[in-house]
Amino acid sequence: MSEIPVIKAALLGAGTVGGGVLRILEWQRDEMPKKLGVSIELKKILVRDKTKKREGIDSALLTEDWQEILSDPEIQIVIEVMGGIEPARTYILEALQAGKNVVTANKDLLAEHGRELLDTAERAGRDLMFEAAVAGGIPIIRPLKQCLAANHITEVMGIVNGTTNYILTRMTAEGMEFSEALARATELGYAEADPTADIEGYDAARKVAILASIAFNSRVTFSDVYTEGITKITAADIRYAAELDMVIKLLGVARNTEGGIEAGVYPMLIPSSHPLASVHDAFNAVFVHGDAVDDAMFLGRGAGQLPTGSAVAGDVFEIARNIQAGSTGKISCTCYKNLPVKPVEEMRSRYFLRLKAEDRPGVLAGIASVFGNNNVSISQVIQKSASGGAAELVVITDQVVERHFRDSLLVIKELSMVKEISSVLRVYG
Repeated sequence: MSEIPVIKAALLGAGTVGGGVLRILEWQRDEMPKKLGVSIELKKILVRDKTKKREGIDSALLTEDWQEILSDPEIQIVIEVMGGIEPARTYILEALQAGKNVVTANKDLLAEHGRELLDTAERAGRDLMFEAAVAGGIPIIRPLKQCLAANHITEVMGIVNGTTNYILTRMTAEGMEFSEALARATELGYAEADPTADIEGYDAARKVAILASIAFNSRVTFSDVYTEGITKITAADIRYAAELDMVIKLLGVARNTEGGIEAGVYPMLIPSSHPLASVHDAFNAVFVHGDAVDDAMFLGRGAGQLPTGSAVAGDVFEIARNIQAGSTGKISCTCYKNLPVKPVEEMRSRYFLRLKAEDRPGVLAGIASVFGNNNVSISQVIQKSASGGAAELVVITDQVVERHFRDSLLVIKELSMVKEISSVLRVYG
């Protein structure tokens, strides 16, 4: 019986995700020769402090010296799970230039420097894979690049941050206010000690930049994605959404329109009948619309040691197959177009506006007149009496250009009959 070939790899980072990758590679040790025709052996693990005790990790594998990995010709795959921009960017570039293949889970790096990294991989004829950078264990990068490559994709949208989805789920199910739901998420470990990147939408925006770039074959960066978080969502907004048979979700939305790419992250009201409405707690889901496939949805756990580790290990397996076949670098950067990205003022949406106004005849007509003068049409109005001689109004618009809606708001805020603009949200559709 012939000896099974061995491919050597190095792991950069031994934290949560790195630990998951190690466990999965160990679980798959006996399966690899059958699945891949090779075995994958971890030769080195780069850490900041190799004297630190790490349960279940052979200390002989640990190194603090990047050059020890870079200069080792046996190491063909570098697995980056350190996070952050530097030194991860430098390590990946140097690894590719040295002829090594790379797997990364680094969404921050890809959303900012994806073109540079992918161009370097292409010049080197090596693989750069990053399935784990978006939606954890959910396969979405490879389906967009390969399985759905025969489609003209016009929309990618989804729930791509588990922390915010957990918070909004608790607000919906238990009537909590935002601060209470955030405290619960922190207590259970869904939210970091500093949750800013999640609750302000930045984490989701980085993922949207990556998804839009691949789906529309045109580069979209983090700075191109208009971003709003969920900190202003109230229990009252949740109740009104329910009255409209809708739920509120923080959605990443990217559309390929005739006028250019629209890319944004914001809380939106979506119909309760939409598949994304039933995605609860820390689960993620990505919804794709293509001209041939029509609608497809990918659902699963968007974070965590093993789900993210699963995506990383899957990329490692794919690279091992490519090394065996002599076909590394066959799919590199797919951004062969240069489509414009629309400024938010030119994007189109429906809107939910909640305000308090004087409870007297003519108020609704006055507000409707302002909208009409700014090319904004109203689809639905809910009016309820409130205390102190004020009425609470909820207005749902038809789809309008953002700047027209903003112009309307500037005038409405100055109307003497309007006491407060309580909430402004987008509505899917």
